[in-house]
Amino acid sequence: MITEAKHEAAPPLLDVSHLDVVYRAKGFRRTPFRALTDVSISIDRGRTLGLVGESGSGKTTLGRAIVGLVPVASGSIRFEGEEISMLSTRRRRRLSRDIGVVFQDPYSSLNPAMTIEAILTEPLTAHGMSRRDASRRVGALLDSVQLAADSGRRLPREFSGGQRQRIAIARALALEPKLIVCDEPVSALDLSTQSKILDLFIDIQEQTGVSYLFVTHDLAVVRYISHDVAVMLGGEIIETGTGEIITSTPTHPYTQKLLLASPVPDPERQAARRREYMRLT
Repeated sequence: MITEAKHEAAPPLLDVSHLDVVYRAKGFRRTPFRALTDVSISIDRGRTLGLVGESGSGKTTLGRAIVGLVPVASGSIRFEGEEISMLSTRRRRRLSRDIGVVFQDPYSSLNPAMTIEAILTEPLTAHGMSRRDASRRVGALLDSVQLAADSGRRLPREFSGGQRQRIAIARALALEPKLIVCDEPVSALDLSTQSKILDLFIDIQEQTGVSYLFVTHDLAVVRYISHDVAVMLGGEIIETGTGEIITSTPTHPYTQKLLLASPVPDPERQAARRREYMRLT
């Protein structure tokens, strides 16, 4: 008799469960501010979770909590099965090899006094790589984000916004992370540049298998890049699903409003969307 082997589903790369983040207010009798309430998400290997919501919804706070920049009040953050919400500084430094970050503003996230080679070499040498090997690695990183090999000798001010964001992506890739937290990485760019950067993110994922937590307020961006989507409002997750479902037939009125807020080129359709948006409002 032939029996079929049963395989358990692979555990997620990142598993956030019932997470609360509370900012303690200063002063007499001031009420603490609860930034995240009972937030649960998961990201599988090689997949992108789009985290969408308006400003102040808590999505950036969640990204910062995952990388250890915000203290957690309660709940769990597990990376590859290991609890990371309360790691010591030494263990957090080790984890920084596996979790990279791309920040929103490509103009302020790069040190203007350092050359591009120095910016990309810094995390490599900090984790024990020799200068010679780090210099070799810089060439490969510049190639992976489609920048010229001589870019390393130049300063950030010599590059456009899109090129600077490519440099920021190269820095996030320097230590070959398994997860990259992308905090509104295209919101400061024009539409044509946004499309090129999103294509770059997709190409890198196909080549390396890296996972993304992609924070954005734009459902059009989410539709383009995300496998799965979580929608945030007031520090809570209010709707989750595949990218296709959430960006086409959302069920929560707030998500429906976000979808209707994205412009379409047809004037009649846009007018109808505007009327429906006002009705929901």
